[in-house]
Amino acid sequence: MATSFQFDQTVGFSPENTDEILRSVPALPGVFALYGQQSNAEPYLTRAADLRRRMKRLLAPPESQSKRLNLRDRVARIEYTVTGSEFESTLTLYHAAASIFGYAEARRRLRLHTPAFLRFVQENEFPRVYVTNKLSKRGLAQMYGPFPSRAAAERYCDAVLDLFKLRRCHEDLAPYPEHPGCVYGEMKKCIEPCKQACTPEEYAAEAEAVRTFFETRGESMLARIASEREKASEEMEFERAAELHEQHQRVKAAASLADEIVRPVPQLRAVIVQRAALGLEALEVSADRNHREDEAALFLLHAGCIVGPERMSTLGVRAVKEQTSVGSSLFAQPLMLAAVPLAPERSDSQETPEESAKTETAISPEDRAREIVGRLEQRAGEPRDLALVSDHLSLFRRWYYRPEKQRAGEAFLPNPDGSWPVRRILRGAARQVLGEPTALPDVQREAAKKIAKEAKTRVLHKGRPDVERVVPVVGKDE
Repeated sequence: MATSFQFDQTVGFSPENTDEILRSVPALPGVFALYGQQSNAEPYLTRAADLRRRMKRLLAPPESQSKRLNLRDRVARIEYTVTGSEFESTLTLYHAAASIFGYAEARRRLRLHTPAFLRFVQENEFPRVYVTNKLSKRGLAQMYGPFPSRAAAERYCDAVLDLFKLRRCHEDLAPYPEHPGCVYGEMKKCIEPCKQACTPEEYAAEAEAVRTFFETRGESMLARIASEREKASEEMEFERAAELHEQHQRVKAAASLADEIVRPVPQLRAVIVQRAALGLEALEVSADRNHREDEAALFLLHAGCIVGPERMSTLGVRAVKEQTSVGSSLFAQPLMLAAVPLAPERSDSQETPEESAKTETAISPEDRAREIVGRLEQRAGEPRDLALVSDHLSLFRRWYYRPEKQRAGEAFLPNPDGSWPVRRILRGAARQVLGEPTALPDVQREAAKKIAKEAKTRVLHKGRPDVERVVPVVGKDE
């Protein structure tokens, strides 16, 4: 069943009032649908970087001998939604197409394909790993991804399996001593359960090691090898330490082939920060495309589905570039977060007790961000439709794996303990609203020292030449 979707604005259309109607449409990015006079006719659905300009091209009187598509005489109603980013436009277009035409047609129109995943099959007595783009409810917890392409998933799979001796054959294995085996067994890259060269317990231990590698993205194996390498070095076994170091490098290279977003589908969680669309109040004041509010749009990727947007104010947050070369003192780093009351300040005589309580309590940016993310998590729930999960993962993969310079917005993954990096999310939201920050000027330490030394010799106490005050120097050296 297709998702329910409604556009934010609905406007009746008649050719006689074309200019007046188009002037009411904002010149902003968005998604719109043109409905005909017949109720059973399919609407014209698309997205545009400028709603007014695109509608004018379709609905204004056609020029003489123009070959452009013109729907002026067929449209009876216009519905549209203003968006703030290309990511939001694509997601809105998908939901609109799914609601109007159904999932299959929406998938065809947007050219969506299920991303590639690695599936760890445990149904057989001898588990194996393979690349697939078919989702199943029973196997979602055993599927790791998404990958940018099938070739990238195969490279990662081969690199990981080269570190172990798990089988790579696709048959439903039934071992017997006379089994012919395969080339991987000849190359000593397989433990050969087909020939009963290992016990089921030994193969189960090898399969568990591979599963743990996928779960931790190689960190478990890297930590074990690093510990053994340190122990070998302490015991003066340098040849053993060199072998372990080489093995550590191979494991690290294999783990680097998978992005940090690669994890089991039920554990896929990310906060996506985009520029927010102009609200209705801002649209009434100004329809200028360069008008910018102080709000960002937050989306949540949860178990493969995307929910949002939720608007978040960036009041009290400044986007800055940190200067690690000058340390982390307050003198070197400006304040990036400050508590700002959302309610306007009023005199005590004009405030009611309820309003006074609200204004006395300053809502910090961190609290606002946690509240917004909490609302998104409440909206997420548990996905039940695999078609929706597949399409949302395709939309996310298409945006996430773009080159960084071509990708608008940022994605933030949860911390290892499951909490969200609230301050990083706030700074990312500020960058979307305010733009990339400029670099702070470097601190001239030598000049500051010279000025401070000269200040020590000045007489600063009621003109008495025998009294001096030492001016403290801010820095690590003094």
